[in-house]
Amino acid sequence: MDLKLQNKVVFVTGGSKGIGKGIAKAFVEEGAKVAIAARSKEALLKAKEELGGHVQVYEADLLIKEEREQLFEHVINDFGTIDVLINNLGGSNGSATLETELSLFEEAMNLNYFSAVHFSQLAANEMKKKQCGAIINISSIFGRESGGKPTYNSAKAAMISFTKSLADELIKDGIRVNGVAPGSIIHPTGNWQKRLDENPDKINRFVADEIPAGRFGTVEEIANVVVFLASEKSSWVVGATVNVDGGQSKSNF
Repeated sequence: MDLKLQNKVVFVTGGSKGIGKGIAKAFVEEGAKVAIAARSKEALLKAKEELGGHVQVYEADLLIKEEREQLFEHVINDFGTIDVLINNLGGSNGSATLETELSLFEEAMNLNYFSAVHFSQLAANEMKKKQCGAIINISSIFGRESGGKPTYNSAKAAMISFTKSLADELIKDGIRVNGVAPGSIIHPTGNWQKRLDENPDKINRFVADEIPAGRFGTVEEIANVVVFLASEKSSWVVGATVNVDGGQSKSNF
């Protein structure tokens, strides 16, 4: 299927490894021009080499507002525009609510949520100039139910709500906003691979008990849904956050 993404300018935050790199790869394979941003210069350069295609990398601390603004300005200067924004930056911290400092909740919101809000604002202002574009937020099934760490759950729940409200605000300008909520995804640099290496019996039991499909998901399976949502093939999908989880979620909406 031709998704008509050739030469589209795509910006992926947290794109140097894991799901972000998988998403960047999928867009490269569609012929898009891709910008990826992360903190580690080494990881970025390795990703650029592995991805091939038309890829530019940007080193920045995306927790800092001023660095986000400077980074976005560089992307626009280098590419001239932006067609697709993928808010993929994220991570978890802390433990149980009563055992977690408030500062860690604030840090999780800044990493997972406020960075996405800020980049969405920046991108939407550019997209409005040509009355088209797509913004896709990578959240989690644990934004809809408990299961992950409370800091992470709260931030991803906010992101799912934000996706819907921003979608309703921007669709009149030809900009579609949607989200993807992954379940448990395994990749070499991720926590699930680390846990599997440390305690394979425990993790294999988790998979058998908690994931109806009987296995972890892959970054490619997330990326395939993302490129579809970025394309005009999904032109009537607005404000949705799609579970991509092998049936793992307990939610029925």
